[in-house]
Amino acid sequence: MKRHIDEDLSAVRQTLLTMGGLCEEMIHFAVKLLNSYDEGLMRRLQDDEERVNRLHIELDELCLRTLALHQPAAGDLRVVAAALKINSDLERIGDQAVNIGETSAYLAKQPPMRLGDIPRMAELASGMLKDALDSFTRGDVELANSVIRRDDEEDRLKSQTFNELVALMQADSSTIQRGLDHILVSRNLERIADHATNVAEDVVFMVLGKDIRHGGGHPVA
Repeated sequence: MKRHIDEDLSAVRQTLLTMGGLCEEMIHFAVKLLNSYDEGLMRRLQDDEERVNRLHIELDELCLRTLALHQPAAGDLRVVAAALKINSDLERIGDQAVNIGETSAYLAKQPPMRLGDIPRMAELASGMLKDALDSFTRGDVELANSVIRRDDEEDRLKSQTFNELVALMQADSSTIQRGLDHILVSRNLERIADHATNVAEDVVFMVLGKDIRHGGGHPVA
């Protein structure tokens, strides 16, 4: 019985990491589209979204089957519980990446506009997701906590970007629509960082059995 549950937990982990790798790729594609729109790259982004959506369903089924067949306890149960929550966050990250790509399609037809801190936001969000997934693979609480701490910087960059874009739109009304779309992109990136933070919090729960969401605990300094 132990061998069977280990096999199923391994399948859960592998499916989740495959899904996470696709999400990392989608963020990369979305940022490239923002800098230089390409129809072929947009189709690759959409294809990845379809794969993520299929894996979203597959992983839910794997987790539920593991719960039904093995009734895991303690650490094994926390792995399944964390995987179910991380699964939803990864699916939403895929959606956010597609949103950026679709906004890029519109922006590509407009005069260019300075991106401000958006490239830095994209780099930060992408790094947070990578490290959150690595922390899941290794059961590394310190790495998970480092992801959680970085979320404040992403929030700061989003606010700074918003203020800069509003000032630009006030100075030149012809930039209003493009400015609003860039604000939307920054919001998508901030949400990706939020989902990466959720993944990291779930890793802390998985390893320590401690729920640190909503002020329920504090990252390691």
